[in-house]
Amino acid sequence: MRIPRYQVDAFTGQPFAGNPAAVCPLNRWLDDQILSKVAAENNLPATAFFVPQPSVPQPGHQIDQQFDQYDIRWFTPQSEIKLCGHATLASAYVVLKLLHPELKVICFQTRLSGELTVVREGEVGQGELFSMNFPAIIPRPCLSIPDRLLRALGPLPSEVLEANETYIAVYGSESAVRNCHPDFAKLRDLHPYAVAITAPGDKADFVSRYFAPSYGVPEDPVTGSVHCALTPYWTNRLGKTHLHAQQLSNRGGELWCELSGDRVTIKGAAVLTLEGSLEF
Repeated sequence: MRIPRYQVDAFTGQPFAGNPAAVCPLNRWLDDQILSKVAAENNLPATAFFVPQPSVPQPGHQIDQQFDQYDIRWFTPQSEIKLCGHATLASAYVVLKLLHPELKVICFQTRLSGELTVVREGEVGQGELFSMNFPAIIPRPCLSIPDRLLRALGPLPSEVLEANETYIAVYGSESAVRNCHPDFAKLRDLHPYAVAITAPGDKADFVSRYFAPSYGVPEDPVTGSVHCALTPYWTNRLGKTHLHAQQLSNRGGELWCELSGDRVTIKGAAVLTLEGSLEF
């Protein structure tokens, strides 16, 4: 069997930055064990698989806009995950730039996160932006902070929140986030929880880092999904709905986020770095 494989760096306009994702378009769903083995073979933070569905007319949009619908799933090297922003962006790039460049809008149907719409937007300094619409996740104060979490992070955060099986540790400065050296073994023991750390940014509105060692991703280069929770938090704290975010991993990445009701819009660029196929 041979399936197409693309590698896309998401949330960046430069190769070898942002978050790399493998994208494997399928004609039909394969067995879950095969999907897991392909993701492990790719050995990237996430592999996205999608299967096309019949186009469905969308109300409230211009008549010249075309929509395509796909079912989408995401896998890390170790397990399937509920939501992945950077692999969704990478998948949209593959569809809208390579497979169907005549389209401007596509819709991904997910198993656990509802409908995700992606729109091609205009060119910016680092390339063309893709706008993704996600459900907002409102973080709440963590009422029982695990000691292992605090020991793993070192310097104590000013507060700890939780959202969607993620602990969010808030710090007072960008330097505290940049200089954090977590104990990944202790973080791994928090499974199924991952950990995000965040603070006000020096140049961006806020910065963050994200750790998920129990899912095979010690530090994720750029994490779109966690911004579904970070955006409502920083919107409330900063009193603004349009936010510029930076993720301070070694590769780094940029996101533009907007809270609108119970939805979060996340925008980012992407770049293709590899195209080929897997054979097995």
